[in-house]
Amino acid sequence: ILVTGAAGFIGSWVCKSLRDRGDNVIGLDDFNDYYDVSLKRARVRRFIPGVKVYKADVADRRALERIFHRHRFRQVCHLAAQAGVRYSLQNPFAYESANVLGSLNLLEMCRRFGVRSFIYASSSSVYGGNKKVPFSVRDRVDRPLSLYAATKRAGELMAHVYHRLYGISCTGLRFFTVYGPWGRPDMALFKFTRAILRGRPIDVYNYGRMERDFTYVTDIAAGVLAALDKNYPFEIFNLGNSRPVRLRRFIGCLEKELGRRARMRLLPLQPGDVPRTCADLRETRRKLGYRPRVPVEKGIREFVRWYKDYYRPA
Repeated sequence: ILVTGAAGFIGSWVCKSLRDRGDNVIGLDDFNDYYDVSLKRARVRRFIPGVKVYKADVADRRALERIFHRHRFRQVCHLAAQAGVRYSLQNPFAYESANVLGSLNLLEMCRRFGVRSFIYASSSSVYGGNKKVPFSVRDRVDRPLSLYAATKRAGELMAHVYHRLYGISCTGLRFFTVYGPWGRPDMALFKFTRAILRGRPIDVYNYGRMERDFTYVTDIAAGVLAALDKNYPFEIFNLGNSRPVRLRRFIGCLEKELGRRARMRLLPLQPGDVPRTCADLRETRRKLGYRPRVPVEKGIREFVRWYKDYYRPA
């Protein structure tokens, strides 16, 4: 099984889960500097030792050809992407390269090398300004609010084309606000923890009224493995927790674990953001047997434990 984005947050957890159950896993990552490269290297070295991870960009078709020539992949689990809604406002072409061209390249590799199973990461951001809650895979997704969301929807559409034209089984997974140990430094929990421990204020958007369907990373990894195992001809599933948490409550749980109060800088909703997300999991439960298990209190506790062990803050 090829896992792209293997040095990333979700990718490394999926690699670990596959390796732990005995699958033969090959990873691929470009180790770009969107955030601390040393954290990516540490994931590979300390969290998924023994997994071969190639340094290559999914936008580099020649590099992919060499890897596909070297290995006979049964499945591709495509998790590599340029992440971040706000970053897309300043760096649009990074999203075109990684999310659109990268996905197209991998679909082409599957077609050319006879890989019949393609599982890929989408995002809850494709729902845009959807006011109907919870978000269902049957809802309209033609009104994205960010370029990131538009590129993720483009990936879903390209997968549909390759399924219809070439018979490749494609399953898209719309992730909802993933958090946990070995997480990304640009995400809220990581940024809040670092700032609170350093006595700095945290930016709290929508004046703390934001609600997010925070989903612990082991629940996400379990959903990815279920999608790989089921290998439906063509499906799109939500992977979330289906229990939205108000940002103020989320911060309160973090304050309790850190034993410190947060200094909050209350700010309006940012361009490209939505006030609330919530996953409708009915199809995911029925077809993948997916059952998220980790409540936010436990998830934050596990993250803080990892953060203190990894960074050794004073």
